Amino acid sequence: MSHLLALGDAADVCAALPADVRFDLVYLDPPFGVGTTMAARAARGQARGRRRPESGPDAYEDRAGAEALVAMLAPRLEAIRDRMAEGATLYLHLDHRAVHDAKVACDRLFGRGAFLGEIIWAPGNGGRGARGFSVTHQTILLYARAAGERGQVVYNAADPMLREPFAETSLAMHFKHRDEDGRLYRERVLGGKAYRYYADEGRRLGSVWTDIPGMVANTPLRREGTGYPTQKPERLLERIVRASSAPGATVADLMCGSGTTLVAAARLGRRFVGGDRSQLAFATARERLDREGIAYSVLEVPGERDGRVDRA
Repeated sequence: MSHLLALGDAADVCAALPADVRFDLVYLDPPFGVGTTMAARAARGQARGRRRPESGPDAYEDRAGAEALVAMLAPRLEAIRDRMAEGATLYLHLDHRAVHDAKVACDRLFGRGAFLGEIIWAPGNGGRGARGFSVTHQTILLYARAAGERGQVVYNAADPMLREPFAETSLAMHFKHRDEDGRLYRERVLGGKAYRYYADEGRRLGSVWTDIPGMVANTPLRREGTGYPTQKPERLLERIVRASSAPGATVADLMCGSGTTLVAAARLGRRFVGGDRSQLAFATARERLDREGIAYSVLEVPGERDGRVDRA
């Protein structure tokens, strides 16, 4: 199967795909429930994000509360689960408004034992409240297709993008030796066997990601900008794709918005199945893929076309 971009609801797209299509990795970035209409920037001088007088065209409605959002997600997640391959991983991207309700729903759908953990992403943008602690992070839930498949999920721990520098205190306290090439390392004996850990290789990446700025927080990322609200940076999706899939794998994002997941997957040698029920999102992703020179097939699935559900 070649790359595919679909216009249609996530559940309808799953039903329309050939029987042999299976997803090795799924990323979903649904609405967060911010309580307003989200608008895109389609021309100079327009604003994207929450609707205001200077905003561009509406992208989607994001007024539903947590309970309604989870009710919307549940049947779509079930359809996606039934398309996931053995050992596949789901990344579900939300924030504090609905993530806890979604966690309960996913535990029911996939099984509590299928929960692989969560990533806390701090994009570095957003205002600071005058009262209490400001919420400056988003949460990505990770699930295997089933509890019995936890041991089969892909995790490419040796990938350089999944490493982070050792803390300065750790370097000062533990890294005392240099090899014949002058590389700094520490040695540990575990179970009677000696292991070397090199300072320049870093350590395995943790679950709190502060090194990938959001689109608004980092000016150089403007070159990636499509004007679509809530667009995620390519580096975030590149890390996810590299972490949880192998070259040639099929990566799905059926709420693909501006198409960041699709671009990242194609660049990294994976196949993608992208989709969105929003006409604006579909057009934005299509224009972006064309601009990147990525060839793909198009599938238009009959169904509702209102742009009010799927997000980024």
